[in-house]
Amino acid sequence: MNKKTNPDKIAKTLFFAAAGISFLLSNYLWFSGNEQQGIFVGLWVPSLCAAGTLFLSGRRDG
Repeated sequence: MNKKTNPDKIAKTLFFAAAGISFLLSNYLWFSGNEQQGIFVGLWVPSLCAAGTLFLSGRRDG
């Protein structure tokens, strides 16, 4: 097992989980009558995905 891939998998999982939780929270807020808060939280989803991509692509070996 390659030890360098393990932190990358953890980081990918954390960013994906954060985006998923943000999406679910956004839907909850929207359908509970807080439309503006739902939109605000919904904007976090692409931001978290972009941050994860930037963080993980910036890593270089050696």
